[in-house]
Amino acid sequence: MEIGLGTPSAKYRIYIGNRPPLPEYQALDQLRPVLPGEVAHIVEQTGNHWRKIFNLFAKLMFELNAEGHSTWQAFRDNRLLQSGADHALLFSQPGFSQPDTIHIVSGKSHALALGFEQLSELKQDFAVDKSRKLIVSPYFDYRQLSNQKLAELVGVVKKLDGL
Repeated sequence: MEIGLGTPSAKYRIYIGNRPPLPEYQALDQLRPVLPGEVAHIVEQTGNHWRKIFNLFAKLMFELNAEGHSTWQAFRDNRLLQSGADHALLFSQPGFSQPDTIHIVSGKSHALALGFEQLSELKQDFAVDKSRKLIVSPYFDYRQLSNQKLAELVGVVKKLDGL
């Protein structure tokens, strides 16, 4: 069962090893879209750590499919993880039943905890399993996933996605 924020039909699935430290997310037992303003609420209630995660997630998704938004900030505030979006943030194990899905695990330590030890190193910061369309990226934090590394991640995703 998938647990997280976003839509069940998401093409891009980001897996992270922690949840927002608020009771409603700690108890979450399903995959559901966020409501308008919910991302801002999480950031307001939890602080800088989740702001960085959502900002990097929004920058990545904006580069892959801006969906008519002019900036990544507008994308974050008006589209990120909402109903009908083509992405999800998951707190559960990856499932590989949908062939056109790109899976991104945020952080090498989380990838190891999920059992992904045998991945081909693409570069020092990324590992890829082409058959499952799985990418292990640096953790979604500015120190680990800089703008340069984020641009590299966009390129890896586009290549796996055939774009």
